[in-house]
Amino acid sequence: MAEFWQAATTFPTVLSTAALVVVVGFWLLVLVGAAGTDAFDTDVNTGALGLGGVPVTVASSLLILLTWFFSLTGSVLLTRTGWPDLAVHLLDVVLLCAAWVGAWRLTRALVRPLAKLFPDERGPSLHDFVGSTCTIRTGRVDGAFGQAEVAAEDGSTAVVQVRQDDGSLLALGSRGLLYAYDDTGGFFWVAPFDEALDPGPRG
Repeated sequence: MAEFWQAATTFPTVLSTAALVVVVGFWLLVLVGAAGTDAFDTDVNTGALGLGGVPVTVASSLLILLTWFFSLTGSVLLTRTGWPDLAVHLLDVVLLCAAWVGAWRLTRALVRPLAKLFPDERGPSLHDFVGSTCTIRTGRVDGAFGQAEVAAEDGSTAVVQVRQDDGSLLALGSRGLLYAYDDTGGFFWVAPFDEALDPGPRG
């Protein structure tokens, strides 16, 4: 055990050990709900390294874990050879590079099957309807009641709850603009829409 501890806390493994501590801390935060697995997806692009298809946190965690394992194993084996310290120190640099390359190759192979668990397309959201026009399907719309029909980008339609608070006349069959969504109430704020003001499809 002392042999592995010494290898984990000396060069080159100590670099991966420090990174692994950060990784473990991050996943503990995920476990308690203080962080999400997609926390860094908008900041880092792992696709250029061939590690796309899974969240950045998953790919980087695998890469760091495997690098740590290869580096630790290599350090222990080098120590057991009994070679002079100078030779071992020189080989430590080679080991560091080899561990990263080996870990990258294995991580790239592992993320391919894992990518099936993380579809690229974001699921549909009611927020996608904000900015869309709708057709009122109830006799009135006020601050407590109202429904409208809205079309999605794929051509399908949905009936949504709508509300307004300015007293504008929105009757059955009139056109409205969904300008905000209330997550708490589960409804859209709607305003009268004048077709003459429609600038056309958004480019």
